[in-house]
Amino acid sequence: MNNITKIQLGQNGPFVSKLGLGCMRMSSVWGGATPSETESIATIQEALDNGINFLNTGDFYGAGHNEMLIGKAIKGRRDDAFISVKFGAIFHNGQWLGLDLRPIAIKNFINYSLTRLGIEAIDLYQPCRMDDSVPVADIIGTVADLIKEGKVRHIGVSEITADQLRQANDTHPISALEIGYSLADRQIENELLPAAKELGIAVVAFANTAEGLLTGDMKAPLAENDYHNHFSRFQGDNLVHNLEKVEVLKQLAHNKGCTPTQLAIAWVKEQGNHIMPLVSMSRRSRLPENIKALDIVFTPQEMNTLNTTFAVGAIRGGTYLQR
Repeated sequence: MNNITKIQLGQNGPFVSKLGLGCMRMSSVWGGATPSETESIATIQEALDNGINFLNTGDFYGAGHNEMLIGKAIKGRRDDAFISVKFGAIFHNGQWLGLDLRPIAIKNFINYSLTRLGIEAIDLYQPCRMDDSVPVADIIGTVADLIKEGKVRHIGVSEITADQLRQANDTHPISALEIGYSLADRQIENELLPAAKELGIAVVAFANTAEGLLTGDMKAPLAENDYHNHFSRFQGDNLVHNLEKVEVLKQLAHNKGCTPTQLAIAWVKEQGNHIMPLVSMSRRSRLPENIKALDIVFTPQEMNTLNTTFAVGAIRGGTYLQR
C-alpha cells in the first residue's frame, strides 16, 4: 500500500488520505454518456489499494448510480474506505431543479443513500450547499440527529459562506468544508479559508485544474460543441488571456519534469496541512500521475511565480460546476 500522507478532518476528527478521489465523473450527471462501470470500479479499488481512502460522491450523481457504483467497489472492504456524501440537490432528466434541505427531506435522503451504498453509516454527510429557505441550524441539526441514530459519523458542508460556516459549526462541530479551489479560483482566500482554519475545519478542495484550464491541454478557440463554451472563462478573448497565464504553469512544469496538472494539484496541497486536493477520476491510468503530485515541492521562487501569475483576479471570467 502506498504511504500517502494523512490529513485530519476537524479538530478531533478522523485521519484520511491527503488526496481524495472524486467519483462524480464515473456517472452521468449532466446528461452525457456513463463511463465504463468495470473501469470505474477498478479505479476505486486501485485507489484504495494505493492508500486513497477518501471517496467523494453525491446522492444526485447519476440519480443514485454513483452511490451504487461505490457500493459495489467497496463490498467486502468497507473499512478501507471513508465515504463522503453530498445531498440536497434535486435533478430531473439531468436538469437542475433546485434544493430541498428541509429536515423531512434529509431524513428521507439518508436512508436511500445507505441502501444504495450498502453500508450502515456514512462517514461524512454534507448538504451540497445551503438553502436560504431553511435555517442553517435546522439543516445541520438534522444531520446531528442522524449521528445520534448511528447513520452518520461526521458532518461536512459545501458551497457555503464564512458566516454560514460559523453558524453551522456553532450548531455542531463541522469536520470538513468542500469547496472549489485552484490557482485560477482563489476568492475563498479572503474570508472562507481563514474562517475554516480558525475553526479547525479541514478543506476538501475540488476543481484543482479549474475545469481543465490548468491542464495545459486547452487551445483557443474551443470546438463549438465543447461544454466549456457555456462559461465566460472559456470564451473569446478571456480564453486567450487565460491561456497566456497557463503558459507560465506549463513552463514551470517542464522545468520540474512533471505535468501542469500535477503542479496544479501540488499547489493546492501546499496551501496547508488541513487542505486536501479532491481529484475526479474514472480511469486507473490517471492514478499514478495524481498520486505523484503529492511528492512535488516548490522553492520559494517557484511559489512566488505561481502566486504572482495567478493572483486573485488574474483569470478572467467565471465557471461553475458542482462536484
